[in-house]
Amino acid sequence: MNTFNPQRRKLLQYGFMGLGAFAGNALLPSAVQSAASLAGLGELFPPDRNGVRLPAGFTSRIVAHSGQKLFDYRWHAAPDGGATFAAPDGGWIYVSNSELDKQAGGAGALRFNSQGDIADAYPVLSHTNRNCAGGHTPWQTWLSCEETDTGRVWECDPFGRQAAQVRSALGVFRHEAVAVDTQNKQLYLTEDQPDGCLYRYTARTFDAAGNPNLDDGVLEVAEVIDGRIGAVRWHTLPDPLANTTTTRKQVASSTRFNGGEGIWYHHGIVYFSTKGDNRVWAYDAHRQHLSILYNAASYLLPVLTGVDNITGNAAGELLVAEDGGDMQIVVLTAGKVLPLLQLVGHDRSEITGPALSPDGSRLYFSSQRGKTGRAEDGMTFEISGPF
Repeated sequence: MNTFNPQRRKLLQYGFMGLGAFAGNALLPSAVQSAASLAGLGELFPPDRNGVRLPAGFTSRIVAHSGQKLFDYRWHAAPDGGATFAAPDGGWIYVSNSELDKQAGGAGALRFNSQGDIADAYPVLSHTNRNCAGGHTPWQTWLSCEETDTGRVWECDPFGRQAAQVRSALGVFRHEAVAVDTQNKQLYLTEDQPDGCLYRYTARTFDAAGNPNLDDGVLEVAEVIDGRIGAVRWHTLPDPLANTTTTRKQVASSTRFNGGEGIWYHHGIVYFSTKGDNRVWAYDAHRQHLSILYNAASYLLPVLTGVDNITGNAAGELLVAEDGGDMQIVVLTAGKVLPLLQLVGHDRSEITGPALSPDGSRLYFSSQRGKTGRAEDGMTFEISGPF
């Protein structure tokens, strides 16, 4: 399904107003009023030479193909979760996971100079398994998550100077993604299982800069007390390393989420997606209350399905990538759901790793398996425009 019918958008927006199921006004805070908003996006034009449909004013380029030699690094196959980091010279770095198994996974980085040219490429993690998504930390590291039954989280230096370190205190399970609550200095983690859970990590100790120790803390699992939404209670996991019992089965009252995927923190709210039921959730960390932000099942013709990786902009809007669906990145903004872009001819792939550059002017993402559906044919894109 690689066509977008403008009438679908109109029907969907009328559906929001009629059913009231999209809680964007209440749960997508516009905390930075001066930040650029994507609420005024226009219709998508026909695909450009790179096969990307974009609104007026936006352009695309392909910055890397899987197997392409870039400096001394061959860009990895199956590019997945990603994030960007500011560099001291005014440039930036895009880090991308490789979701290969049998110790063939890891993560690589593209370094851009201040003009946006690729200045270097290198690995930041090697010989790990099915590195799916992960998370950017405020102390400028990349947390790369292994999506296996014995998966762990690896902390990586995006500059490639320090060796990656496993952070077993963050649990052993089928990890998907991580988000850091910068106010409470806690980490939230999703689990990609049909009966997966939502986890929270709280450090016992902190370094001199006030950053949490990822080797010394408490891992908890969420229970939504009144069912699917409402007040949340947290339970300490008795065996976070899963030495005797599978992590998600250790607390009988923990709430199950159908295929935890991307997760993002913004101004007190933790947003995460579940692909199995096409939902985006919003957890208010201060109130300890969970709500459903978006539910595709509420609409006859939902624009957003196959919800997967999530990122956000300074205005508090969410950019949600589709695994399947119409192969789009879709913006959730107050009262609206708007396609930002669409890949044409990538039906056997998924969109992964959306991340805005540190200044918010460019968007990076990958088609994990390209047009052929093979991991070795992944493609990584850059979108420029009025973000």
